Amino acid sequence: QVQLAASGGGSVQAVGSLRLTCVASVYTDSPSCMGWFRQAPEKEREWAARIFTGNTLYYDLSVKGRFVISEEDDKNTVYLQMNSLKPEDTAMYYCVIGKYCYSSSDMFTHWGQGTQVTVSS
Repeated sequence: QVQLAASGGGSVQAVGSLRLTCVASVYTDSPSCMGWFRQAPEKEREWAARIFTGNTLYYDLSVKGRFVISEEDDKNTVYLQMNSLKPEDTAMYYCVIGKYCYSSSDMFTHWGQGTQVTVSS
């Protein structure tokens, strides 16, 4: 049973930084996609960033240049370094892992518990 443990959320003022961590247990499928969806109140869930097979990166346009996703493949761990945070980054962040980077969050069966990020102005 794959389990994802996410951590690192919190409250921060604008232009501050946070680092999210997600550790996946016993995931051995290949290729693999790990990343972070986020969902703000009353908004649809959207990709924030993802990494495929350790070297293909994707960032939503709203976070490009501010967020950095990285992975420790041998540890099944993905990080999301979030810099220059803005109030509009406020959301629940969910890490996922799957064989491919599906555009729809519905295609992922392995989810972390969600970690709240709140950015105040």
